[in-house]
Amino acid sequence: MSESNALGDKIRALREVKKQSDPRFSQRKFAEMLSLSPTYLNKVEAGELIPAADTIIRIADLLDINRDELLGLAEKVDPALNAIILEKPKAMAAFLRTASGMSEAQLAQFQRFMEAEKKATEEAKKE
Repeated sequence: MSESNALGDKIRALREVKKQSDPRFSQRKFAEMLSLSPTYLNKVEAGELIPAADTIIRIADLLDINRDELLGLAEKVDPALNAIILEKPKAMAAFLRTASGMSEAQLAQFQRFMEAEKKATEEAKKE
């Protein structure tokens, strides 16, 4: 399955689930919420088009799904993350090389550690 089909299938499936409890998630109304034409959204869901990163982020937010999951299916990077990578290219490259060999459990543990470090740093700045 191509990335565009996987992305479109995921968007359609999530939208259909939301539509069961909220009629605003019909394809036409969802397209309007996103300021897209229904034809464009139909092509995205059919895997014919891959939207821009900012559109994927808006879709993820409305469908209550992790932005990075949808961006990953589209082989795109969140513009905010891209800015960090461009700001610190050597450090980010070294980090990604190190993280590439880690298991999901190790990555989750590392993420918790980094979040705790960030919180501690923020609290120290307040004092």
